[in-house]
Amino acid sequence: MQKFFSNKKLIVLLVTLIVCMGLVAMSVGLRNSKKAPNFVRQFGNDVVGITNQVVSVPANGIGHGVDALTDLVNTYQENKDLKAQLDDLAQTKVQTQTLKEENASLKKELKLKGTLTDYTTVTASVLSRNPDNWQNALVINKGALAGLKKNMPVMSESGIIGRITEVNKTNSKVELVSSTSGSSNGFAAVVDTKDGKQVNGIMTGYNADRKQLKLGQIKTDTNIAKGDKVITSGLGGLTPKGLYIGKVASVKKDDYGLALTVYVTPAADLNNLTVVTVIKRTIEGE
Repeated sequence: MQKFFSNKKLIVLLVTLIVCMGLVAMSVGLRNSKKAPNFVRQFGNDVVGITNQVVSVPANGIGHGVDALTDLVNTYQENKDLKAQLDDLAQTKVQTQTLKEENASLKKELKLKGTLTDYTTVTASVLSRNPDNWQNALVINKGALAGLKKNMPVMSESGIIGRITEVNKTNSKVELVSSTSGSSNGFAAVVDTKDGKQVNGIMTGYNADRKQLKLGQIKTDTNIAKGDKVITSGLGGLTPKGLYIGKVASVKKDDYGLALTVYVTPAADLNNLTVVTVIKRTIEGE
């Protein structure tokens, strides 16, 4: 019985399709026949129009669905491409900023070379700096093969940052002026006062809280003022004379009033060292 009803539905569907096709064919014929009355031709036009709408609605829906799917795929691809471009742009910005910083450091070192006419110089990059020993030392990428020797002074941004304490073939260790090591050798320095006098002293340490160097062994009757320049004196023979250290920040008397401690702001940024310059004596001075 169920099979019979199923066959019956199929027969009804086929008959309906045949009748619709017949009506369409007849409507087209009536519409194109000039002899047919106006209302008959109008009826044919209406039937054709309705049939076209019935057929076109599903077709248009499918077409719009395909277009929407295509637009979705295109939008996804464009979004993916834009994200990739943003990633590339961010990386480019980082690279550009890094190059700018390196370029600025190199320019400062080149300017430094121009001022040290009595000395030869070697430019080097900082290889490593141990966080546990950050304040005391760093390693540079030049060594004995570049002519470096122990006790040569090292500068950055036109200011003394330390001296070489160990030399290997391709790298060297630099002890910084901010070192807290009791065995570190202080630089012999001189203060150029505003009244034209020079006052000798020794760099005796570094105050981490102030971020300033300490210059000691200075007489109390000497007039030293804030802003006076501090340079190497050349005494002791380890460091050439006239290398810039920094400027006087403040002056303090000891507890007995017999000596002064001068606090000096370093010319170089000791926390941001990437490119340095090693100072070598000229051949005549060696």
